[in-house]
Amino acid sequence: MKKIKSILLVAVLLATTAFTLKTNTGYEVGDTIEDFSLKNIDDTMVSLSDYKNAKGFIVVFTCNMCPYSVANEDRLIALDKKYKEKGYPVIAINPNDPKASKGDSFEDMKVRAKEKGFTFPYLFDGTQEVAKNYGAVCTPDFFGYNNELELQYRGRIRELKNLKPVIKGDSDLITAMKLIVESGKGPKKQIPSMGCNIKWFN
Repeated sequence: MKKIKSILLVAVLLATTAFTLKTNTGYEVGDTIEDFSLKNIDDTMVSLSDYKNAKGFIVVFTCNMCPYSVANEDRLIALDKKYKEKGYPVIAINPNDPKASKGDSFEDMKVRAKEKGFTFPYLFDGTQEVAKNYGAVCTPDFFGYNNELELQYRGRIRELKNLKPVIKGDSDLITAMKLIVESGKGPKKQIPSMGCNIKWFN
């Protein structure tokens, strides 16, 4: 039975997996972030400019339903607790079309955030314009910004196999954020995110 479940899990992951690829649109390393205003799960509108004491940001495009996103929820909470104190809070954004991805509606986001105890804003990109501006292609997809609000990291949180860490120690994202906090620059080697395709409007 365990073997059958493992085979089914692998099949689901392969069917839904996408990788961040370099495109002609979206932010590249060195680009300055543009502000946005999106609805948070507490029904308020949130902008980056609201964070007066922020030195930078960890922006992640994520969702309720992707196995990769779900597998990284606890890591996101820990990441926010660790780096919010340093001035680099996590901002989570759900870019999925809720009609194409059942369980990713705004109301479902509220339920999931409460269940998990999210410590960060969970915003709904209802027009998908923010995701397009970033060039996001999958969930989760991570962007790390320095104190000049310049993109310094675009990549995965860490290497996973069957949704579990391959090696112990700091994740790729934590390693990158350490460099960004200390030097303002991200690592030269950046491995693309892996996750589920964003469910775009038809």
